[in-house]
Amino acid sequence: MPEDQSKIQETLQSLSRLGEFRENQPSAALHALEPGLVLLRTWQSQRLAQTYTDLLAHSRYAPACRFFLSDVYAARDFSQRDHDILYLYQVMSRFVPDFMLKLIRSVIELNNLSADLDHALLHVLVEELGVVDAITPQQYAAGYRICDNYTERVHQIEMIVSIGQQIDRTVRLPLVGATLRLARRPAHSAGWGELQDFLERGYAAFKHMGRASIFLKTIQQREMRILDDIFAGKTDPFR
Repeated sequence: MPEDQSKIQETLQSLSRLGEFRENQPSAALHALEPGLVLLRTWQSQRLAQTYTDLLAHSRYAPACRFFLSDVYAARDFSQRDHDILYLYQVMSRFVPDFMLKLIRSVIELNNLSADLDHALLHVLVEELGVVDAITPQQYAAGYRICDNYTERVHQIEMIVSIGQQIDRTVRLPLVGATLRLARRPAHSAGWGELQDFLERGYAAFKHMGRASIFLKTIQQREMRILDDIFAGKTDPFR
């Protein structure tokens, strides 16, 4: 893919000029997550760790699992990183290869969808189910049913798998790993360190795993089973 490799090199060269862009671009408003979101995301992270105990214990899949738990579903404020992803997409679209643009667009779409679903679920848990300082599996499942957004939840699962497949293809492309390593210093100097570190951790986790097909198929099958059990009214769909 010579054209894509050339664009990767242009991306690397452009990082040295991003400092001036960053100086004129307001940062995201970093703040502590509201307590309700901390409660919800902590519960979600713990549920995922329980659902994928076997993958977390597997030497091949553990790094990818930990990446999702620490960098995607953790109860932390990712607003600066997400802000940077959107801004880089807007500013660097002419430098970035098409396959990377597609991946970035998918990540932005998934971030927005997940945020909307989380806020809708949190509203139901607090306002209709009386959640205060703890969430039970039964309350969480009831919140899903009240929100009545099965189609959106299926789309969320499909997007996670699709993005995983795109990352799997990307980490096996020539020059991607080298470009990330070479970009480390200019990215940090230009103020993009949080995003750079996120990309490096994701790359390392997927590169370590090798082919991600079994990992992603396992996620899709388990999450769809849980989702279907929730909407079927099972007592404990997370067991």
